[in-house]
Amino acid sequence: MGQPTADTRTSAHPRTYHPAMATPGALIHAEIDFAAPSLDVARRLIGVTLLVDGVGRRIVETEAYDPEEPASHAYNGRTERNATLFGPPGCAYVYRSYGIHWCLNFVCRETGHASGVLIRALEPTHALDRMRERRGLADARLLCAGPGRVGQALAIDRSFDGMRLDVAPFALLAAPHDPPRPDVVEGPRIGISKAVDMPWRFGERNSRFLSKPFA
Repeated sequence: MGQPTADTRTSAHPRTYHPAMATPGALIHAEIDFAAPSLDVARRLIGVTLLVDGVGRRIVETEAYDPEEPASHAYNGRTERNATLFGPPGCAYVYRSYGIHWCLNFVCRETGHASGVLIRALEPTHALDRMRERRGLADARLLCAGPGRVGQALAIDRSFDGMRLDVAPFALLAAPHDPPRPDVVEGPRIGISKAVDMPWRFGERNSRFLSKPFA
C-alpha cells in the first residue's frame, strides 16, 4: 500500500449484495461477502465486473492486506488518515500513492479489523473512450494495468474514500453471459518493501491485462 488519506466514511452497508440492486441486464455478484477475510475477498473478486459511473469492467488482479503484516497501512494502528480502512466492510478505501496516484481498495472483515483488498488491474471494455481520454493513451492493455492506472482510468480521487460499494457510482456485477469463473493464480505482492514474500497477490491466469505477469 502507499500513502493513506483522511476519513470520509458514509453509513454502514449490507454485507452481501442482492439482485434487486443490479442495473438492467446484469446481476450483482452476490457471492462477495466483504466481512470475510481479505484473502478470500481478493481471490473471489477476480472475474467480477467493477464499474464506476459505467466505466471499467473485469477485475483481473488484486492484492490482500491485513493489519498483522507490516505492508498494511493499519500495521501501526489507527490514525486519521487510515480510519476508513477500519470499516465498515464493503466501503471504498482510497489513498494517494507517492503523492501522485489514487489507489482503490475495498474494506474487508468486521468493523475495526482494518483489512483491505487493493484493485491492481482491470480488463477494460466499458466506456473505453472515456478511459483513453483520462489516461492519454490508446492501448487498452495498458489502460488499467496497475493500481495507479486503475484509479486514473476510473477517475478515482479522494472524494470516493468511504463510499459504499453497493450504491452508485459503484457497481459490482456478474454479467449473465460471462465466461466461467477464471483460473486464479497467486504470488508475492509487488510494489512494496515489506512482507514481500507473502503470496497475497491474485490474478486471472494468462490475462494480458495484468500489471505484471505471475512467475
